This record gives sequence, C-alpha cells and structure tokens, in this order.
Amino acid sequence: MSTAESTPVANEAGVIEGRLTLIMRRATQDPSLRVENLRRVPAGASRHTWSFDAYGETTEREELILRIDAPGAFEAESMNRESALMTAAGRARVPSPRVVTSGSGDDELGAAYIVMSRVEGESIPRKILRDSEYSSARPRMAGQCGQILARIHSIDPASVAGLEERDELDTWRKTLSDTGRAHPAFELAIRWLDQNRPPAAARRVVHGDFRLGNFIVGPEGIRAVLDWELAHLGDPLEDLGWLCVKTWRFGQQPPVGGFGTVDDLVAAYEAESGSTVDRDALHWWLVLGTLKWGILCLHQAERHLSGATRSVELAAIGRRVSETEWDLLELLP
Repeated sequence: MSTAESTPVANEAGVIEGRLTLIMRRATQDPSLRVENLRRVPAGASRHTWSFDAYGETTEREELILRIDAPGAFEAESMNRESALMTAAGRARVPSPRVVTSGSGDDELGAAYIVMSRVEGESIPRKILRDSEYSSARPRMAGQCGQILARIHSIDPASVAGLEERDELDTWRKTLSDTGRAHPAFELAIRWLDQNRPPAAARRVVHGDFRLGNFIVGPEGIRAVLDWELAHLGDPLEDLGWLCVKTWRFGQQPPVGGFGTVDDLVAAYEAESGSTVDRDALHWWLVLGTLKWGILCLHQAERHLSGATRSVELAAIGRRVSETEWDLLELLP
C-alpha cells in the first residue's frame, strides 16, 4: 500500500494467517482460497496493518491489505464506519482502496478489521515532494485534491451511519483549556475566530485529515485517499483549510500541501462541485486548522512532560508549538 518496508512477525503472523484464511474463504465463497506472504507493515499504534496475497481455484490472485484494531484502540463501530465510508467514496468516484470485507471483531480475528485492495505507490510526503519520480505528479495534485474533495463532500451523509457532528472551534477551545497552560497566541486566534465566524454551511461528509501522508501517489498523481477514521459531518471548507496548513507543506513553499496553489485547488473544487468557494471563509478554516495543529502539538508534548508517555518524538513535537504560534500571528489580520 506504500513503499514502507514490511516485516514478518512469526508467531502472530501464523495465528492471523489461519484466521484470515477462514474470513477470506467466507467473503469470496471459495473454499480453496489460500493466504500467502502475510507481512506486518509499519503503521500507526492504534491499528495494525498487514499485507498479504490471496488466491484460489475460483479467485484470481490479488494483493490485499488487512487493517485490524489494536486491543482497546477503537470501538468496533469506528472500523465499520470507515468501511462504509470507503465504499461510499468509491461510489462517488473518490480514488480509494476497494473494500473486500470487514468485521466487527465478533468472528475469528477478535478485533474489528477491514480487508481492502492494495494500491501501489508512495505515501511518504518528503519523497513525493522531492523525488524526481513524482515531478510530473506535483503540478497536477492541487487540482486533483480539489476534484477529490468535491466528490467526498458529495457523499450522502445518510449513507454512513454514526458520523459525528461538532463545533470545531468549541472543541479545540476546550482542548486548549483542559491543558491548564496559558498560550496567548492561541487565545488570540480563538478570539479572532469567534469574532469572524463565516456563515453556517450545509453539513457534509468531511474527511477530517485530508493531506499528504494520507494519499498514495504515483507518477500520474493521487491514486488513493487513505485513513478515514476522523471523518465526520462538518463544513466542507474544513478539509480545504486543513490541506493548506503550513505544517503539511513539509518544508516546501507552495501553499497547498507543498505542491500547488490555492487558485488551482479552488478552481478544481468549484468546477467539480458547482459551488463557489468563499475565500474569506477558507482563510478562517486555515486559521482554525493551524490552531488545531498547534493544540495537537501541545497535547503530545503534555503526554511526555507529564510522564504518561516518555518519548523523544513527543518532546520534539512539543517544540513545534512555538512554530505554530508564529504561523498564527502571521495569518491573523
């Protein structure tokens, strides 16, 4: 699914292979189906990812991905919702892996899971932004993002049960307050956001984390959108603003993901959606997205400082709080 190196985990792999074989035989109705080349793929801590091949007498060989919840990481409904979202996204012509089967954890694997098609390509942002292999993709990607986001926002909310709706500004205001620490730049941004709220927009399906790192990219551009765990109902401009947050440029200058222009993003979005993007509202969501990132960095640092999770990585992320404060001051009029 990405070019990250995968590794076998002997004992665990043996157990999963046997149970996965039963699941795949049931899904394909092919009692001869076999699972081979099962390998653990490095990924997030909350979900485990495995790659494998499946084939049988009536099933052509296919390269697949298994994503399974780590113990206690998510409620089963979260994985079921993600499966439904990916299926709905495919119907909306959003490039995404095809869902083969999914389960709530009441069967052989004992945890919620999704089996999906494996999409070849690159997911590491710095490679996508710097390697010559993707030099022809980069100029296209802002337009592709606009088109893809318009299609995501066209998904019928009624087709996916259980999507949360919340006030994003209130959510992050409370998250900051809960830290118990004073951050004047964040508080200034919250005040500005409060005073300059755009008109309420119709609630749409929002991806929630649409950015480099959650795409699979080939030389022609975006091949798949991944990681739908944070999808919810909200203002469509939330996704566009988040994509433009400075941290997702990974050190590059172009304002959209480090690869494109806002004009290209907006033009493609408007052409696909038939709607007009309010640039002032988009800027509001850029400010909120930047605030959100800063508070997330602060929260990660608190995990380290409190001793809950001692980690050099978390401590390093904490140093980015001041960078985000500066970014906010530059964004505020």
